[in-house]
Amino acid sequence: MKVLDLNISFEQYNDIAELNDKDRSLCEQSEQALSGSYSPYSKFRVGTAIRLKSGQVILGSNQENLAYPSGLCAERVALFSIGATYPDAFIESMAITAQTDHFEILKPVTSCGGCLQVMVEFERKQSSPIEVIFYCLNGEILKVPSVKSLMPFAFVEDRLER
Repeated sequence: MKVLDLNISFEQYNDIAELNDKDRSLCEQSEQALSGSYSPYSKFRVGTAIRLKSGQVILGSNQENLAYPSGLCAERVALFSIGATYPDAFIESMAITAQTDHFEILKPVTSCGGCLQVMVEFERKQSSPIEVIFYCLNGEILKVPSVKSLMPFAFVEDRLER
């Protein structure tokens, strides 16, 4: 038997003013994406902004449905939009934020496991890391250099690949 440790590296910022211009702009665009959220049940809005290598930014927001499993998270809305519209696009980074009127969000909201799995797939497809920024409005920001560091045991089955 072996005991192994996993470690991840990430950057932590106290607020958006500490970010470089490109990252600050991406976070601001994720905040703008909140307006497209359809969340009448949870009242928990999530916005995502994804910057492509071309410089174009694609937005996504969570979309709920009365049949709860039929809804979709903001990250997957944006990623699947990219997959359908720009299948050969190269993703550089993505910013994710959340907001609710029911309580104050004090820490960055991170992606669910389903979204992380999809993010890993996009990262594998382009054979290059995707930087992820978790942005707490008026608060702390976490920045990771690669999705793989967030999901080290992602489902991967090489025999299913092309």
